[in-house]
Amino acid sequence: MAPSHQTVAISGAGGLIGRALAAALLADGWRVVRLVRRPAAAGDEVEWDAVRGVPDPARLAGIEAVVHLAGENIAAGRWTRRRMRAIRDSRVEATRALVASLARLPVAPKAFLCASAIGIYGDRGDEVLTEDSPPGVGFFPDLCRAWEDAAATVAQHGMRWVSLRFGVVLAADGGIVGRMRTPFWLGLGGPLGSGRQYMSWVSRDDAAAIVQRAIADEQLCGPLNVVAAEPVTNREFTRSFARLLRRPAFLPVPAGLLRLIFGRLADEALLASARVIPAVLLRTGYEFRRPRLDDALRAVLGRSA
Repeated sequence: MAPSHQTVAISGAGGLIGRALAAALLADGWRVVRLVRRPAAAGDEVEWDAVRGVPDPARLAGIEAVVHLAGENIAAGRWTRRRMRAIRDSRVEATRALVASLARLPVAPKAFLCASAIGIYGDRGDEVLTEDSPPGVGFFPDLCRAWEDAAATVAQHGMRWVSLRFGVVLAADGGIVGRMRTPFWLGLGGPLGSGRQYMSWVSRDDAAAIVQRAIADEQLCGPLNVVAAEPVTNREFTRSFARLLRRPAFLPVPAGLLRLIFGRLADEALLASARVIPAVLLRTGYEFRRPRLDDALRAVLGRSA
């Protein structure tokens, strides 16, 4: 448990991971400052934006660590040129602006943890991927690489940095589970395309616990795969999801239809295969709270064993 005077600033604190992380930190005695993109309305809020960073960096004096989770939703719609530019700016340029604000502090935070994604590996089929694997090819890998490069510049200002390469986060109130629940309840669920592509997933409880560990563990630095140790194919994921809901899953979604609706998003995210292993976490002895997919889905779907 951290002393109550230690403080973590979080951007995206109202998001899927940010909510769980803030709650876990507060429960363990940390003070949490929320970076918000509007005028601060409470004592635990500090205003920032993607262009100016933090207008008044002095408000962050004494911060122990910054966890940067904010960014445009990658899966919210078709990847048009305008949307791809917005996605990139909300991550790369916003990270640069935030780092510039932190660099102006007389005493910098000890650690800067920045969200990234396993999308950095691209579509790699059955290849087993770890933090040492090279980036893939495409918009998503290029985006993640630039995003991580922007975060890594904090090292020039004496801060430890961690790139949190999140996989598919399983939570009851949003993310992929929220999008899948209704069509599966209606009997319209099924694998995406061939269903052979690997999905690397993590429960939200584990995602928050891993970030909290990365804040405290000074040995963790650089890329960190935030995924469970048992990636599954999309078909296996679909079968498990349908079985726990006691619904059929016989209707595969054709790859061509996904490409028609989502454009490049389909090939680089929905149909891409990333068989990612959390090598760094396993090496450091992290024990997953939800190591198996059925247990994780059972928890978020409210199903008993």
